[in-house]
This record gives sequence, C-alpha cells and structure tokens, in this order.
Amino acid sequence: MIFRHTRLIMGTALLAVALPAVPAMAQDADEARIKKLEAEVRALQRKVFPGGDGRYFEPQIDSSAPVTTTSSSPASTTAVTDILARLDALEASLQRLTGQVEVNSNAVRDLESRLAALESGAAPAVAADNLLPDEQPLPAAAGPAPTPPPAPAASGPSAQRLAAVQAIAKPQTDDPGDDEYSYGFRLWNAGFYPEAQQQLAMFVEKYPRHPRATYGRNLLGRAYLDDGKPREAAPWFLKNYQEDRNAERAPDSLLYLAESMIALGDTNRACIALAEFGETYPAIAAGRLSNQYEANRKKVTCN
Repeated sequence: MIFRHTRLIMGTALLAVALPAVPAMAQDADEARIKKLEAEVRALQRKVFPGGDGRYFEPQIDSSAPVTTTSSSPASTTAVTDILARLDALEASLQRLTGQVEVNSNAVRDLESRLAALESGAAPAVAADNLLPDEQPLPAAAGPAPTPPPAPAASGPSAQRLAAVQAIAKPQTDDPGDDEYSYGFRLWNAGFYPEAQQQLAMFVEKYPRHPRATYGRNLLGRAYLDDGKPREAAPWFLKNYQEDRNAERAPDSLLYLAESMIALGDTNRACIALAEFGETYPAIAAGRLSNQYEANRKKVTCN
C-alpha cells in the first residue's frame, strides 16, 4: 500500500518536472492542477495512514466527512467541450459576417459601376468621324456646370418676343434666391425656353445652396429637354441627382435623365438610369412618378 502511494507521489513529481517545457500560461494552469492533485494525495494519505499523534501529516481534513472521489478528467473534458462549442459559434458568426460583407461589397461595386457608366457619358459616345461640324462633346458631369450658348447676334429675339418676355413679372419678396427661381419657372411655364435656360443657369450658379437649388437644376434640364436639346439637358439631370440623392427633385432628375437618353437613342444608359430609379426610389416609382416611369420603360427594351 505504501509503495503504491509512493508511486503516486513520484508520478506527480515527474509530471511537475516535465511541465516547464510548455508555454507560461499553460504551465500556470497545470501548476494549479498539480497542487490540487498533491493536496488530494496528502488527504488520501491521511485517510490511509490515520494517526492521532499526527506524525505523518498535520490534519487538514475532517475524517468524519464522506469521502468523495475527485477526477480532473470530466472537468477537463467539459472545459474542452465548452471551448470547442464557443469556437464553433465564433466560426459560424465569422462566416455569416464574411458572407454579409461580400454581399454588401458586391452591391457597392454594382452601384459604382452604374454611376461610372452614367458619369462617363451623359450623352452617347459618338465616333469622332461621325460628329457634325457644330457638335461638341458634353462637358464632364463633375466639372464646371454647363452654361447655355449665347444666341447668334444676327438672329436676336423679335420685338414681339421681347415684349412678351417683359410682360412676365419677376417676384419681389424678401428671398431674392426664391425670386430668381420663380422667375425662371414662369419663363419656362410660358414656353420661353432659351430665356428660362439663362435665368435658371444664373440662379443655380448664384445660389447653389438655396433650398430651391434642386428645383432649379432639375428645371434647367427640363428647359433644355423641352427645347429639343437632350444633350444639353442630360448633364444637369445627372448633376442634380449626384448633388443630393435625397433632395426633392433628385428622383425627377434621374427619371428625366433616362428620358434624355431615350431621346438620344442611347438605350443602354436609359436602361441603367431606369433601373437605378426603380431601385433607389421604389415608393416614388410606384407613386408620384409611376405614370412617367412606366411610360419611359415602355419606350425601351432592357435586359
């Protein structure tokens, strides 16, 4: 019996000698377990070699208490199982997060490619050999805002037209910016498109941060579109949409951009603008602008 317990103590000592080879944190954990095992061995020795004089060991446990067998194996197994379960949960969460990141990244790349397609050509690409003498490439949407070309001196407005334009009163309120926009609107509403173009271009240049600026840029594009100039209209619609997509007339401009592309025969960019409109403004596409949206969709065949 003594020999068997002596082997227990020697085995414990050998285990303690072998432990320094493991990392510091693991060694500390094993050191605690070894101390616990040594304490249990000493308690077992007291149980096997009882002595009232205490000559073997100083009493540390109550001999009257029921003996419980302690095993580190189940505890270790439970701890390892818990760690593996937590690792599995972390890996599953990481996989879900990775998948979500990939989905979001693909959506962002798709949106960026669409915008790049719109920015690269608010008007259709035309070979240099096919350009007419009076045609010029559209200015880049990110550059300075386009200005209406001056009217030829030999073909100035008639006296009758000047009188009709002068008959349109310009508002006079305490908001000069709103007065300039309202005057441009009145010119456009009366069908004086060149005059409206000049007035609205002046307004958006002078008051770019005015609450009516989104209305002004959109109406300036419409003044060109209604005047039969979709090439000049398209950059204004694109600029208004890019300036602030949450602005009041941003959805209108995106839809009119598609209409300008349709007028220019550019089905590809028209479809891109229509798809962007439907995805970005689903409520408006089904509500306020539903008739115009559906009418434009019927004009083109999109893949």
